[in-house]
Amino acid sequence: MKDKHIVIVGGGFAGVYMAKALGNKKGIKVTLVDKNNYNFFPPLLYQVSTGMLDISSISIPFRSLFTGKDNLFFRIGELEEVIPEQNKILLTTGEMHYDALVIATGTKSNYFGMDNIEQNALPMKTVNDAIKLRNFLIMQGEKYTYCTDAAEKRKMRNIVISGAGPSGVEIAGMIAEMRNRKLMDIYAELVNEQLNIYLVDGAPTVLPPMSEKSQKYTLQTLKNMGIHVLLNKMVSDFKDDKVYFKDGETIETKTLIWTAGVTGIRFKGIPETSYQNGNRLLVDAFNKVDKTDNIYAIGDACLQMSDLNFPKGHPQLGSVAQQQGKALAEIFIAIVENKKPKPFKYRDKGAMAIIGDKKAVADMTFPKTTFTGWFAWFSWLFVHLALLVSYRNRFRTFWNWFNAYVGKGQSQGIMIGKTADIEKACEHI
Repeated sequence: MKDKHIVIVGGGFAGVYMAKALGNKKGIKVTLVDKNNYNFFPPLLYQVSTGMLDISSISIPFRSLFTGKDNLFFRIGELEEVIPEQNKILLTTGEMHYDALVIATGTKSNYFGMDNIEQNALPMKTVNDAIKLRNFLIMQGEKYTYCTDAAEKRKMRNIVISGAGPSGVEIAGMIAEMRNRKLMDIYAELVNEQLNIYLVDGAPTVLPPMSEKSQKYTLQTLKNMGIHVLLNKMVSDFKDDKVYFKDGETIETKTLIWTAGVTGIRFKGIPETSYQNGNRLLVDAFNKVDKTDNIYAIGDACLQMSDLNFPKGHPQLGSVAQQQGKALAEIFIAIVENKKPKPFKYRDKGAMAIIGDKKAVADMTFPKTTFTGWFAWFSWLFVHLALLVSYRNRFRTFWNWFNAYVGKGQSQGIMIGKTADIEKACEHI
């Protein structure tokens, strides 16, 4: 019999864990499609953007990852259209037929219809975003050293981060660590100059999904690090070097880092009624997309409300994506082996966020408790090392962390690309 061809679109947590779980399984052929030829680890993107890690520490080519798995294949390209009646998808690199299609494309930044912010802010969703942000921050530092306009220098000294979820908190903390521990050593011209970091959010608290204890500890720690935390503060625009808020107030700045929201990606050919809030695809207990026969969705791209513990859907976390990827792989294996598949049920192991050096929070579920400080920080390091998909990534990341910790500073401060090209890109922002 012909092998069942499963096409997975998206090589993030969900797609990669599913593909790896299907590696060398008889009766199954898997093709993973992604616009990049590499997998990367999103929770550590902010460390690439601030120079703590280089790109190779958190990335690995799909073909290297699939070595030794004879039934796993890779195709570079972006999904343009699904043609369900022909079991076919159209990619930017051609077309492909499938027996089962899995949408694992994750999310993209949500600018809530604010065009100026989409054009001028710096997001944090991809490796390219991280490199762009790193280049921008370093270029701003270099420009500051020779700028003679007091008004321009005042704007450069302000950095605004919109979104006080884990990503916003982590990048605010990292930039504060850079400012407090290393910046003056690198830029002698910045001695006696003050870099102001603003973390803003429309919610009444930082880290909304986490426990009250974690929220209070995080808020106080951020303030102790010299970060200006502005809550109940909704960004409405960013133009003319000013961040505008709905209450009428403004902050002058050259830099707005956007971590305030995400949304799913819609594809032509998928029924419009299958999409729910946030452009998430509604799926059943086996991750099959509503109103389709052989199309599935996993990870942040889907909304599954069949899990009794999560009747409004699972949180958009890497742990959910990993578990759904593995579970859907088991479902397909059961189908091929003529066994009864098991519905997905999420095992919530807790949540954590790092704030700075020896400062973190961790909400555990077994036992149900919250850790803060040094122990939570060490646990965060250990968990994130373990989650990296290859031993090479784990070693490089550990080595970079070790050097940064012992050296009391960031390991990288390099702009990637030609200076003229970087300046042009920064001017566009």
